[in-house]
Amino acid sequence: MAQVILITGTSTGFGKLMTQTLSAAGHTVVAGMRGSTGKNAAVARELAALPQVDVVELDVTGDESVQQAVAQALAKHGRIDVLVNNAGVAGYGLVEAYSIDRVREMFEVNFYGVLRTYQAVLPAMRQARQGLVINLTSGASGHTLAFMAPYLASKFAVESITEGIQEELRDYNIENVSIQPGVYPTEMNNGAKTGINADRADIAAEYGEAAVQKFNQFGAGLFGKMAAFNMDPQVIADGVLELVNMAPGTRPLRLPLDAVAEGTDKEFIEARAAIKARWLEKYTA
Repeated sequence: MAQVILITGTSTGFGKLMTQTLSAAGHTVVAGMRGSTGKNAAVARELAALPQVDVVELDVTGDESVQQAVAQALAKHGRIDVLVNNAGVAGYGLVEAYSIDRVREMFEVNFYGVLRTYQAVLPAMRQARQGLVINLTSGASGHTLAFMAPYLASKFAVESITEGIQEELRDYNIENVSIQPGVYPTEMNNGAKTGINADRADIAAEYGEAAVQKFNQFGAGLFGKMAAFNMDPQVIADGVLELVNMAPGTRPLRLPLDAVAEGTDKEFIEARAAIKARWLEKYTA
């Protein structure tokens, strides 16, 4: 059955591919993006020309913007079956070299933006007693890495929301899934989209050349693997389509889509779930 799907961050990367893929599959897509009549007007027109695609102005950092976009979608379509929290921003740098304001900026998009959309769509989903929320996190968001700690912290926070709210919404038949991508050649990673990077250059300088070498080695490894494994962003769009088309009640809590991990991401998810189950037994037995 065709679904009504609201996606955030559709002007580039995964979000644009998701819109195109879901539209081609016969679903109705409400494509949310910033600057739909300004800097992103061209891509807004491109997506709006697709079958069953409505483009709406949506800035996940603004309460009013999110509420208006959701209200617009509900007024036109009467329901939102699926929410895809795709909007996000990456960032690199030493933890100490991030100002507090810079970290807040990161969380405003990656974490609070997710909370805003959840709280905007859940009343209608709870009334309908059905729904699906898909959150894009990161293949490393169950742990962390040097030079990416604030970014991965924001993504791990979304993992926490996804896992915790799953039980809270169970009685309403609203499923929650986190897609955990690896590194893909989207605008977020090729330099076309400005990230929220560390901004205290004086602190970074105090770490000296050793830190620079470690960072360069880390980056070369990360992007070298992306090229070696020919990482295709379409994999993520196809993963969203797969989840949308799955029968209610059969979707996984986490869907790792990272060829570079060669299965270790799945092992981590399974081990984590098993340990949590044993931990819960200690508290509930």
